[in-house]
Amino acid sequence: MLAAHEIFAFMSPSLALQIIEQTHDHDRDIYHKLVNAVAGFRHVRPLFLERKPRVERHQTIAESLTRTKLELQAVALLQSWLLKTQQAMLADYLDALEIKHENGAVDSLPAGVDDAKLNAAVEALFAKYPRETVAVYLRAFNDLNQANWKNLAVLLDKDPRLQLGT
Repeated sequence: MLAAHEIFAFMSPSLALQIIEQTHDHDRDIYHKLVNAVAGFRHVRPLFLERKPRVERHQTIAESLTRTKLELQAVALLQSWLLKTQQAMLADYLDALEIKHENGAVDSLPAGVDDAKLNAAVEALFAKYPRETVAVYLRAFNDLNQANWKNLAVLLDKDPRLQLGT
């Protein structure tokens, strides 16, 4: 199991920057909270970060999100990004698993799912979405919420397509 800051540490820098950029565009509240948290972590005023060119600011944020002290912010950022910009992928996955949801968000998850259904759902995601995006989503799905399905954990550990940092 990976924590959110470890997911950021293992994902490609380009995906981390894409997540931050999309959050900047789609969830200004989370973005501003993130800037404030990173500024506090780096012992600078938020204005110092805000005045940096956006590319440089986002690189600083991405590097900072790999630290344990920013775990809560990393979780919030992943959740916001997934729910605001990756709804189609979430919905496709949950539909394939026949799990009730509203725009990719669920109230409660089953204790587990059938191996065949899970494998089919994962293959459907790979057929439609970028490999690393799928890997980050499934890692976050299993490691950061109450799912923690054993068969998904095995897939995350064994399937080379689901390895982050490759």
